[in-house]
Amino acid sequence: MIKKILTPTNYELIPLNDKTNVRFFTSIDPGSYVAPHWHDAVEIVYLLEGELKVIVGNDSRILKAGQCSMVTPNQIHSTLCTSPNRAIVFQIPEAFMEKFIPHARNLCFSLQDPAASPVLQSKVELFKETLIKMQFLTDLQPDGAVLRFNSLLFETLFQLYHNFCTEAPKKDTVQRSRNLERLEPVLQYIASNYNRPISLEEISGVAILQPKYFCRFFKKCMGVTFLEYQNEIRLSKIYKDVTSTSDKISEILERHGFTNYKLFRRMFSERFHATPTEIRKHVSS
Repeated sequence: MIKKILTPTNYELIPLNDKTNVRFFTSIDPGSYVAPHWHDAVEIVYLLEGELKVIVGNDSRILKAGQCSMVTPNQIHSTLCTSPNRAIVFQIPEAFMEKFIPHARNLCFSLQDPAASPVLQSKVELFKETLIKMQFLTDLQPDGAVLRFNSLLFETLFQLYHNFCTEAPKKDTVQRSRNLERLEPVLQYIASNYNRPISLEEISGVAILQPKYFCRFFKKCMGVTFLEYQNEIRLSKIYKDVTSTSDKISEILERHGFTNYKLFRRMFSERFHATPTEIRKHVSS
């Protein structure tokens, strides 16, 4: 049975397995763009094949086969896959970690470049080995799979706590949580209305803020302006339709509210370094 995390600071809902209380699966991605978002869980991606661009805040990294990325709960991030890849995706809710890890809400989780230290390299390799064992159990479901998976789950928690976390100032985590709580209804409103013009006064009213303050608040939290974010949502929807349908590009643009074709081409090219037609041919080849 699957259940979902839903807390005041959630934006992306995560379906959880009720026997493990986490989400673990093998992702096969033919091509996608996931616009900036957050969730109340540590997210680990172990890339097995292909490439994946991971953007966390103002930092971006091209993940290659054999490499891992780790995102702290409530940290805004996005991903871009322009060619097929395969990866292990592992999401551990912060509420679950709090039961076993002291002050989990004040911890930042990250994977530094293992090449910087032989000791760190051995820790990362051990972590990846554990993920592969968990993947075997999830995909093949041998007898006793849940028991063994849960034992490995607690092994990964131990490794995360001792090898891949640092403590952040409590006031920073509290403020970030408050900011995201205020942002959640705003982003939900944008998600429901992204394909039509949304005025600054309209969206400021959702946040219950004055327009000028709202603009500063949104840019500070999301790293982009409100209009830029709305266009990122449109681009992610358009990218999905370009790669998964044979619909005309003009029809896709109209469906997702992009009326300025010249602006669209410029933004699409800047984000994906190709035209929609080129992306469609590359993904289907």
